[in-house]
Parts: sequence; C-alpha cells; structure tokens
Amino acid sequence: MPISIKEIMNQDATGLIGRAYAFAEKAHHGQKRKSGEPYLVHPVATAEILASWKLDAGTIAAGLLHDTVEDTSATLADVTREFGDEVAFLVDGVTKLGRLKYRGAEERAENMRKLIISLSQDLRVVFVKLADRLHNMRTLAALPPAKQKRIALETDEIYAPLAYRLGMQHVSGELQDLAFPYLHPKESEWLKKTASAQYEKRLAYLHTFEPEVEKLFAKHGIVPLAIDFRAKRYSSLYKKLLRRDMDISKIYDLVAMRIIVETVPECYAALGVIHEAWPPLPGHIKDYIALPKPNAYRSLHTTVIGPAEQIVEFQIRTQAMHEENETGVAAHWLYKMNQPGKKANDLTKEIAWVSQLRDWQEHAGTGPTNADAFLESMKVDFFRDRIFAITPEGEVIDLPAGATPIDFAYRIHSDIGNSATGARVNGTIVPLDRKLESGDMVLIITQKGKRPSEDWLGFVASAAARDHIRIALRKKGGIEQIARTPTRCALKVAVQDRLGLIKEISGTINRSHLSILSFHTDNTQGGQYPIDKIEINTADPAKIEKLIVKLKTIKGVKEVGYKIV
Repeated sequence: MPISIKEIMNQDATGLIGRAYAFAEKAHHGQKRKSGEPYLVHPVATAEILASWKLDAGTIAAGLLHDTVEDTSATLADVTREFGDEVAFLVDGVTKLGRLKYRGAEERAENMRKLIISLSQDLRVVFVKLADRLHNMRTLAALPPAKQKRIALETDEIYAPLAYRLGMQHVSGELQDLAFPYLHPKESEWLKKTASAQYEKRLAYLHTFEPEVEKLFAKHGIVPLAIDFRAKRYSSLYKKLLRRDMDISKIYDLVAMRIIVETVPECYAALGVIHEAWPPLPGHIKDYIALPKPNAYRSLHTTVIGPAEQIVEFQIRTQAMHEENETGVAAHWLYKMNQPGKKANDLTKEIAWVSQLRDWQEHAGTGPTNADAFLESMKVDFFRDRIFAITPEGEVIDLPAGATPIDFAYRIHSDIGNSATGARVNGTIVPLDRKLESGDMVLIITQKGKRPSEDWLGFVASAAARDHIRIALRKKGGIEQIARTPTRCALKVAVQDRLGLIKEISGTINRSHLSILSFHTDNTQGGQYPIDKIEINTADPAKIEKLIVKLKTIKGVKEVGYKIV
C-alpha cells in the first residue's frame, strides 16, 4: 500500500513533497469544497493518486500545488521560487488545462484531446490532470446537476479515452464508471438491479472453482503470484449488452478469473494447462501478448466451458504486464527510466500508444517521420507543426503552426474570413497577422460587405485560407459579393437516445465519405424523441438520400429529415 502524503511530510518535512504540502496547506487555508470539507483534501487526494501510480516526487509535488495558482493568491512566480522551474512548469500546464471547457459534440472531442496533449508538452501534466479529474469525479455528487452532467460528459468523451490511449486501463474504466450514472441515470439504475444478482452468482461460482485451478497448476509446476477476480465495469457491460440484445446471459466475461504469473513462458504454460482441462470456446482466445492492443495492453484471454457447463473467462499475464495495464505509461515510464543505461528516447520505441498519437498528426498531413523526435523522456513535441486555438463557444480549431486570425476565420467559414476586420485573442485586440499559439481563444470581428485584402496572402499559413482569398480577389476587382451556392445539408434525426448512438450515427456518416460540420441535440421541442441536428458537407440529394436509408437502420433512429442550406 503506497505511503500517504501526510506520512511523507512527517518523515521529511523539508523534502520536496513535504514543502509542497506545507505550501498548499497555507495557500488553501480557509477554503472549502462544495461538499463542505477543507479544500486541502482535494490536492492531497490528487497527490496520493499520483503516488499510487509510482510517479516521481516532482509530479507528486505538482499534484499538491496544482490549484494554488488558479484558486489562491499564490502566483506562478511564487511556485517557481519555492520549487524550481520543473515543478512550476507542471503546475502551469495543469492551470492552462483547467481553463478548457468541453461542451459536447463528438466531432470536436479528438481536437480537444490533441489540444490537451499539445498544451501539456510534458505527459506528467496529463497525469496530474487525470489524477485531479479522478478525485473530482469521485466527489461529483456535491455539485449542482447541470455541472455534474457537463463534467461527466467531458470525462467520458475526453479524459477517459485519453487515459485509455495512455494504456491506463484501470483509470479509464473508473472514469467511465463514475460518469455513467450522471449521463445515463435510468440505465445505470436498471443495470445495478439487473446485474448485481448475476455478479454475485458468477463470483460465487468462481470462488468454488478457484481451488480446482490452483490444484491443476500445482500438478504442472505452475506457481501463480496471484489469482483474483475482475468484475466487468457497469459502463463497459452496458455497451456490450447493447450488442447482445440486452441479454446478460450472453455476457461471458461478467466476472473473469485473473491469473498473475512471473514470466511470459508461464503465461503460455498456464493457458495450455487450462485448455487441456477445459475446452475453449472457438473464437474466444485472444493473444494480446504477441499482438498488444494499440495502447500497449498485454494479456492472454480465453473463455472455456468449466465445471457444471459454466462459461468462464481467464485473463493471464505477468506482474509487470498487470501494473502496466493498470497505470499504463506512468508505470512503464518509471520502470524504463530506472533501468541502467536506458536513454530517454528508448521509451519512444517501446510504447505502442506513441504511434496512435503520431497518427493524430499524420492525419493532418504534416506528421513527423522520425520516432526519436517524438519524446524526450515525457516531453511531447510532435505537435510542433500544429496549433490548437479555441472559439468563444469552446470549439477547438486545428491549424498549422504560424497560423493567424485570418487562417482561424477561414477555418470557421469562408464568409467569416472574407468579412474579417479584426480579432480579439484572449480578450485583447490584435493585428490580423499576429501568429496564434495553442490555447489562444480567438474572436473574429466582421463587417458586412468587407472583402479580403491582397496583403493577407503575405502572412496566412494555411492553403485553404490562401485559396479563399484568391477566389474572392478574382471577383471583379475584389469587391463583388461572392455568390453563396448550397454546399451543405442540415439533417434532423429523431432518436430514442441510448449509449453509443451518437458514435454510430457519426460513424455511418463518415463511412459514407461525408464530413460532419456541426452536431447538437435539441431537447427543447417537447416531442416524444429528442432531435439530433447535424450539418454535413454535401448538397447532393442522391448522396443524402442514400445516407438517410443507412441512418434509418440504426437502432434508436426513429425518423430522418433534411434541408439543403
């Protein structure tokens, strides 16, 4: 069991963590959380989560200090003076991330995740943010309902997937489970009533089965380090039930038996012994050791027909795999960095999720090619060719490095770009040729009848902006109003809302080689079903009608209408 922060402070009050605790205690003195408890409870809990992930003292100190600059009279200069540049850098990164607010719309989620990584620059910032979010979710009940739902949505769509990409399976799963009852309260209540008896029944069966497994392993000279049971999380179970006609009897891994052994050869030996004793179900053997998941998850999974014809899932892994599967890159990074002779860049070659992060950039068309350039220890610089600016509504806009407010305006819409006369960046009026930085909030000031200036061609960074400017300038001396031809379609989709429905709708649109320009749900009309309003990038009636046929096959879609705009 990890040592507590108070124990560390008591043992070494003048050490980095002890001094950070004292600083946070003084800075947050008198502050209360919404629950009524002292505010210091939160940074201490955040730091203890980081300690349980076996992170370094600087990261744990940053966890204690992460709210001091944002919520107290302490300044970043104070933190730098007391704790040095590294801790101050981490605290500043978490402070910047705290200003981001996600308001929904699935097509914007990926850009939000990119922005988080880009702003962080050092993945330890992300670890602190995840620990902060984990404790906030554990105490979410103290907040008003509207705020609960917004934070739960942000957690489910941004932070849980981000944790998963970092290989932090346990963290991702807990975040999803904590968000689930706030996002789907009726489904959560139904699931608890439906699944609890089944959980207990399966668990009781596995407890009676465990001695047989131990006896079998002993007979073959296999000595497990541990045998335990992993219950399927409610959020994950609900998603699986949607694919199994809501029939819980079809869920074989409701509770799995987890076998921890010392070496990889023992993993395969245990698998062979299990298959010799009990027949495996065809198609249910998965070797994530030979072929890890993209987020570096490793384990052997098999489902067998056990005693009394009961279906049992086994998960077999080494202790190192188990720790990495639970806390992902945090555990992997510390383990690798503590090995003699390990260079920081060696980590890049060994963590599969780096390739996923690289894919984000490559899909934008400017991805770097040399893996060694991606990561120096925890430093993230592979978004150096992109910046992520934010609209006043919170939408994240992906732009090339060197982009200006004009690039931003044209990325929103060509009419906004053509009529731009000025810009506010972070609340301050700036020139239109000012280079933007990741995290900038940008408001474009427009004037009806205004046309682009030829001077803009000298400083815009995006090809799209350049093309729009040239098209406008070619119109009779650059002063004619550009005729606006229909280029998009507004869909109205009446839905019976359920978990995963938005993802299925957006996936169907993407597979039809169309792009979603905007997506929001309207619950204000008082009908039987909420309406999803979706704009897509086509005005071709034939394409639209084919898409509507596909959308109507999705479970939960009740009616679809459209209008060319």
